[in-house]
Amino acid sequence: MAKRDTVFFLSLFLFFFHGANTIIISFMPVYFQHSGMSESKIGSILAIGPLAAILAQPFWGYMSDKFGTIKKVLLVTLVGVAIVSVFLLTNSHYMFILISAAVFYVFMSPTGALGDSLAVKTAASVNKNFGSIRTWGSIGFAVSTLLVGQFFALFGISMILIPFMFMIMIAFLTALRVSDVETHHKPVTVFDAIKIGKNGRFLLFLGIILFLTIPHRANDSFIGLYLTELGGNESQIGLAWFVAVASEAIIFATSHYWFKRFNEIVFIIIAGLIYAVRWFGLAYMGGPVAVILLQIFHGVTFGVFYIAAFQYVTRLVPDHMQATGHLLFISVFFGLSGILGSLFGGLILERSSGATLYAVMGCCTLVGCIVLLFYRIVDKRKIKADESYA
Repeated sequence: MAKRDTVFFLSLFLFFFHGANTIIISFMPVYFQHSGMSESKIGSILAIGPLAAILAQPFWGYMSDKFGTIKKVLLVTLVGVAIVSVFLLTNSHYMFILISAAVFYVFMSPTGALGDSLAVKTAASVNKNFGSIRTWGSIGFAVSTLLVGQFFALFGISMILIPFMFMIMIAFLTALRVSDVETHHKPVTVFDAIKIGKNGRFLLFLGIILFLTIPHRANDSFIGLYLTELGGNESQIGLAWFVAVASEAIIFATSHYWFKRFNEIVFIIIAGLIYAVRWFGLAYMGGPVAVILLQIFHGVTFGVFYIAAFQYVTRLVPDHMQATGHLLFISVFFGLSGILGSLFGGLILERSSGATLYAVMGCCTLVGCIVLLFYRIVDKRKIKADESYA
């Protein structure tokens, strides 16, 4: 298949997969609330999935590196997502939903990371910028939030399985047309994967960004419930996510213009400071309209953070272990952070209010920015010291 064709089908895959993902992120908490569940139970359901993801993602990354294929592993996870979603989104028994969510995320959570890893390698092979391909995932997310929000406003959120299954099936069909990338021929062993876990810079970086990623994931889980607390409806939830991800798509599309100007850590700190402004704004500016307007900041928070952090991780791990490194990063961002953000966010929201939750998130993010600044200073000095000894 021509390189131009594989970029086209990869872009389509990202569009429809992230369109399906928006239904899980944006509307599944509201779906469970409409089913009569409390905020703490919803938080536990949202947390059990990332817990399973932490265990599953390194496995899928290792299998991808071991057998030298991203595409085949991607197809397996998509089939698993389609099958398990039927059980997750058609049942009302709490314990059955918990189990279904755990199995669902075993397949769902690595799919996005594998797609992004494939996009990184494909972009390098055709001399394109990663952000220009990843933009289509953001566009799919944005368009889906708007259209699916209107769909639920008309037909009810109980119909959640229909649009989700539609998008996952198209994502699978487009993934079939994507070409696998050429991988490194150095054999990957379990010991190689363990070595990544001994990379001090890598582990320290993953630990520090938790201060930024936990609030981000709490927002993913509960912004829909916060909007309903402020009097919003499903259509406004869709509009809020559309505004957010449309701004994200602009950042991804223009990343080749601004990304190389500074070190990745500098971009992450800038994104963190804007995150803090965003969370404090959501805490103290009430009303659905204010929430929707503040979603404009999503692009310069998540968009900048994700591109910079993903590329920084790429530099920290060996070439032949990059799929594993990427999935470990995703495990922290969408796994561990998802667990902590969902559990603590659900408790704060149930016992206090959404405004309190976002104020706590703002404080946590500021702490992360300060620690990242020290990390940048120390890391820069260490690199200079290593160069002087070389």
